[in-house]
Amino acid sequence: MEAVTMGVRKNITSLTADERKRFTEAVVTLKNGGTDRYEPFVKTHVDFFGRDPSTGINWAHQAPTFLPWHRRYLLEFERSLQSIDPTVSLPYWDWTAARSTSAFPWTDDFLGRYTAAGPVTSGPFRRGVWNVDPNNDQSGLTYIRRALGGDNGIVTLPTAAQVTTVQAVTPYDTAYGTTSTGYRNQSEGFRGPNLHNRVHNWVGGTMPTTSSTNDPVFWLHHCFVDKLWADWQSAHPGIDHYQPTGAGGSTVVDLNERMRPWNDADSTPASLLDWTKWYTYQ
Repeated sequence: MEAVTMGVRKNITSLTADERKRFTEAVVTLKNGGTDRYEPFVKTHVDFFGRDPSTGINWAHQAPTFLPWHRRYLLEFERSLQSIDPTVSLPYWDWTAARSTSAFPWTDDFLGRYTAAGPVTSGPFRRGVWNVDPNNDQSGLTYIRRALGGDNGIVTLPTAAQVTTVQAVTPYDTAYGTTSTGYRNQSEGFRGPNLHNRVHNWVGGTMPTTSSTNDPVFWLHHCFVDKLWADWQSAHPGIDHYQPTGAGGSTVVDLNERMRPWNDADSTPASLLDWTKWYTYQ
């Protein structure tokens, strides 16, 4: 993987007004730079959301690769933003603390507000300005929607106490699917208090769909999930930070097996364990 700007990924609440502006402007510039810039990120998430029909492997979800796959995905997006503005690093949304439906980050100068009907109505990602390709949207819409606690019966975000519980779970993975009792599955949300999945459903609208990347809050949410994995790695130095480390079977990605769609030497889970090669977290 070619070098990227070494940066510090900050909590969104620690961003200065200039940093918020630079981040949103870089995202919008990427979006408006043609179909070969932002749209491929959406299509990748759509294409790799479920089981790969050619291999039988779940690359992005419901499998051990959930965390390293998204770490590489975030790095690719961050690299694209830095090609526009080298000062930009992905920030993270700590949803255990920033929990309001009407305050930051849902403000006119950042992620924007929305109507009861769902469309985002203010900010750089509002309807009519942030245009979604309906061919790359599960609902076939041309704008993003949100419902913030009003969709899917998910009315509250995960709490700090629930995160603490999951961060204490070991080993990394067991059973290698949604029945796993390990850390990865509890982080993803099919077991335990439901962290990652629950946030997608709480935001609602576009976020619970296969095309959730159409809403830029996706990157902030997954950046926090990645930070939690980094924190978990630091807190558990004496154990495997990815499993399976050996032969896990034909439909499970091993530690040194390449992940699609990248399929290069830097796409193995092993190559992605050390995040400090590219960034640190505030």
